[in-house]
Amino acid sequence: MAKNYDQLAKTIIKDVGGKDNVNSVVHCATRLRFKLKDEKKADDDALKNTDGVVTVVKAGGQYQVVIGNEVAMFMMLY
Repeated sequence: MAKNYDQLAKTIIKDVGGKDNVNSVVHCATRLRFKLKDEKKADDDALKNTDGVVTVVKAGGQYQVVIGNEVAMFMMLY
């Protein structure tokens, strides 16, 4: 069954603290790389338990949500 990318995008944005908490977002082959205003507003556990999210990584001043090769579909919706 195909993933609901629209719902996944809405869930990820909500769980990183909402659109107002996002300074910027870019992606690589498998990750969404957020620069958040306040990383404490992000809900790591909720994101990690979201169907379609592999894990969350915090590195290099970025809040990275690993979603796999479908990352480009998310960016089209954001």
